[in-house]
Amino acid sequence: MTDFLTFETMISRRALLVFYYLGAVVMPLAAWLMALYLMRRFEPVGDTYRAGMGLLNATVRLRWRVLGILLFVAAFLFMELMWRIMFEYLIAFMQMRDALVRH
Repeated sequence: MTDFLTFETMISRRALLVFYYLGAVVMPLAAWLMALYLMRRFEPVGDTYRAGMGLLNATVRLRWRVLGILLFVAAFLFMELMWRIMFEYLIAFMQMRDALVRH
């Protein structure tokens, strides 16, 4: 326990894995569920969403709506990829630190 309290034992790699999965899986799901909750729970939010979707459907062609959805999906996948790259870099940094301390 004293090694943990004096930072002799590093928990960074284990903690990084937990935070990676929290950010990659839990946060997008939580954001989606929060949006659904707000639309159902608060009437002005739901009304605004329905009005916006009605306006979108009335003014934007199907082709552009599909393109917008595809761009959103691509942006989401790129954000997930960037999240993964950031954590791979941090884990590699921790591995380099472990290798330097060991020798």
